[in-house]
Amino acid sequence: MAGMDTEERLAVFIDYENLALGAREHLGGMQFDFGPIADALAVRGRVVVRRAYADWSYFDEDRRMLTRHQVELIEMTQRMGASRKNAADIKMVVDAIEMAFERDYITTFVMCTGDSDFSPLVHKLRELNKRVIGVGVEKSTSRLLPASCDEFLFYDRLEGVDVPDVDDRPVRRGRGGRGGRTEHKNEHKVDVKSETKAEPKQRSTRAAEAVAEVLAGAPANGAGAEEAAPEEAAPAPAKSRGRRKPAASKSGATSSASAPSAPEETVTPSAADDAVAADDAVAAAATTPSGAESEPTSEETHDTPSMEVQVAQTLANLAASTNGAVTASMLKRTLLRKDPTFSEADYGFRTFTEFLEFLAAREFVELATGPAAGDPEVSLPKQGTSDETFALVRDVVAGADGPVPLSGLKNKLRKRRPDFSEKALGFRGFLQFCRAAEAAGAVALTWDDDADDYLVTAA
Repeated sequence: MAGMDTEERLAVFIDYENLALGAREHLGGMQFDFGPIADALAVRGRVVVRRAYADWSYFDEDRRMLTRHQVELIEMTQRMGASRKNAADIKMVVDAIEMAFERDYITTFVMCTGDSDFSPLVHKLRELNKRVIGVGVEKSTSRLLPASCDEFLFYDRLEGVDVPDVDDRPVRRGRGGRGGRTEHKNEHKVDVKSETKAEPKQRSTRAAEAVAEVLAGAPANGAGAEEAAPEEAAPAPAKSRGRRKPAASKSGATSSASAPSAPEETVTPSAADDAVAADDAVAAAATTPSGAESEPTSEETHDTPSMEVQVAQTLANLAASTNGAVTASMLKRTLLRKDPTFSEADYGFRTFTEFLEFLAAREFVELATGPAAGDPEVSLPKQGTSDETFALVRDVVAGADGPVPLSGLKNKLRKRRPDFSEKALGFRGFLQFCRAAEAAGAVALTWDDDADDYLVTAA
């Protein structure tokens, strides 16, 4: 209980339209996912309030994703004749100020927006002795807002966000019927005839476009909205009982190897076969209990890595966000914030320290004497250089039976080194990292139309 008394308590307020539109406009049409933000905040304190503000009739599929992250959805209807484009912003400001005065135990306010109109709110919260963390898409964030906050996190730099490399995406021919749309920086036209065949990601993209038109003062296409409504109400695809397919969205294959208009083709059968399963005792239960619930759509799909990967990622984030050493008790509290059902007993260990000792024996983590008995300090082994990591990629690919699909390569790397992160090496996405490895002569990337993915071979 002493640890909970001293930890930060966070209240999260999300200007959802700002983030969703920012991700679509400036991140190659990718769908916004709250998961990376939730993981980043878990290492900074205990989140006690999560609220998102928008006209949710435009974001039907997004509501499911947010609900699974325990986000309270505040409805601010825009379709009421008169313009109400600032209604959600005003409601968000009022709620934040009210909470600052009524709930003294909240120490940190997280404002998820890139809109500089919230700068006065940030100043007032800091005036009330509240810490303020901002979150926004880098290219759609005003320069004034980050300077106003105590800390600002750019969404596209967070672990788990792989920014599409749109300009270098291979152009597929003869499949126009599956997309009906060409991506341009300022292009917002949608083929209405392909509306009924659209996947959830496309529907949400068109919803974001409709919001943009409303905010710009232009009336949305009523016919298009009416036609999209039955699609939004359609049930989600059946969930797979197998491992989810995170590699396509996490590794960069989804956004780089195929156009955004065809998300149904971003994961190959071979990628599913490459699902990671760690060896020995931990691997027998490689996914966390929360991993049992899969997400049917790409924007809701969140990677469920093996337990040692979760520990390594959490430990890396803690080390980056805290000043002192990371102890075992601190690490476990953070893991519980990410997954309240976590228990080392599910992996065959009596105590968390015993579990860490097992990981240390495999050289996944390093342990040192901590401030109290039974609470050792935990750290990651020294991160290798880019050249060393490129050599690791070459070894992993060379040891595989044939070419490795890009969508499954990241999971294979993490079987060898759970703390692997391309962002820690300065790369924005996994595809960019692999291209750097190719430029260094470690591997070769070849686009395969049949697999709808890049195939990686040793150089």
